[in-house]
Amino acid sequence: MAKPGDLVEVITKNKTYKGILMPKPEILKSNTIVIKLNSGYNIGIDKKNIKKIKVIKKAKKKKARRKKIKQNKKLPTVSILSTGGTISSKVDYTTGGTYASLTAEDFVELEPKILKFANIRAKQVLQIMSEDVNPDDWVKLAKEVYKELNKKDVSGVVITHGTDTLHYTAAMLSFMFPKLSKPIVLVGAQRSTDRGSSDTFMNLICSVIAATQRIGEVMVCMHATPNDDFCYLHRGTKVRKMHTSRRDAFRSINQFPIAKVFPDGRIEILIDYKKLDGKNELDTKIDKKVALVYIYPGMNPKIIDYYIKQRYHGIILMGTGLGHIPTTGKDSLILKIRSAIKKGIAVCITSQCLYGRTHEFVYSNLRKLENTGAIFCEDMLPEVAYVKLMHVLGKTKKLDKVKELMKKNMTGEINPSLSPKVFLV
Repeated sequence: MAKPGDLVEVITKNKTYKGILMPKPEILKSNTIVIKLNSGYNIGIDKKNIKKIKVIKKAKKKKARRKKIKQNKKLPTVSILSTGGTISSKVDYTTGGTYASLTAEDFVELEPKILKFANIRAKQVLQIMSEDVNPDDWVKLAKEVYKELNKKDVSGVVITHGTDTLHYTAAMLSFMFPKLSKPIVLVGAQRSTDRGSSDTFMNLICSVIAATQRIGEVMVCMHATPNDDFCYLHRGTKVRKMHTSRRDAFRSINQFPIAKVFPDGRIEILIDYKKLDGKNELDTKIDKKVALVYIYPGMNPKIIDYYIKQRYHGIILMGTGLGHIPTTGKDSLILKIRSAIKKGIAVCITSQCLYGRTHEFVYSNLRKLENTGAIFCEDMLPEVAYVKLMHVLGKTKKLDKVKELMKKNMTGEINPSLSPKVFLV
């Protein structure tokens, strides 16, 4: 009898399927079986259409083992901190899905090529999918990164992270580390390691290569194209996930990537980057009472009242176009924003457009908004403004000082001017 994990051939009335038999998820009816095809995708087959299930190969029980990572004195050492996500996922044969399970040692075992470029020091910090990451996790992760950076034999740190909120974490770490003596590289994967089209291993190899470079920034290393040719190295405050499933989902916004990283070890620098400092500085003091609010037609202005009542200290508004919000009629937010600012809440304006920058003086409605005391966030991405405001409010609650710091380019999050060439690159 076939059991989950067995390689089987399912012969139906119309077609024969070959794949790994999966346990049936609870959401499916009992008259359905699920197999994982060689492509990595699961399909469900109605039992009434099945003529025969033939076991081709029984599943082997894998013995738990932890292979010691060999050290090469001629190579630099990179610390890999594992947090979870798709890059740390494999098939769970009890649910039929994938789960975060692989540690950094497992990555080395699965892809030994990493050891051509660096010695690997591995540590698991978190074990969660990125949609569950919260500000407390950012603080915990930053402290662990700081420990690794201050080890004399470590050349850089790689953080494996789920892709959904990877850009939030990259931005927050960029502000938490105002000075770096070694690079920090975040890496993820769009497709789990059990799939033939997985991007895990090239992303990981390129991130390790990047972590050995003398670049003093927090960066994201991910596939640059759908092919396995090279990865882009993105600035942590200028990167965003722009597709749900493509392997080249991450894009630098309003800026070119820092570099191309090739899996054979080559690096092609594309723009100027922050140089390494003589020491590492860590600032984890943040204010979590910050909201990110999307502006839309017909939005109820009382939404702002909720954050006032909950005693939030900051609100990021994702406006339309240059930073527009409703300013006339019953949907106007002007009075609510004035009320929030009067109570000491910092209100900042970004754009849903992502590309381009906000501007407070182009239209009269924008001038109305600026007159409330709202802070226009230049070309900052909404997610970056969100974590930056947490960072700034951790330092001060005085609104004039908050404005000064939000307008200050701390770690490459603001461009003084934008080249037309960076749009949709």
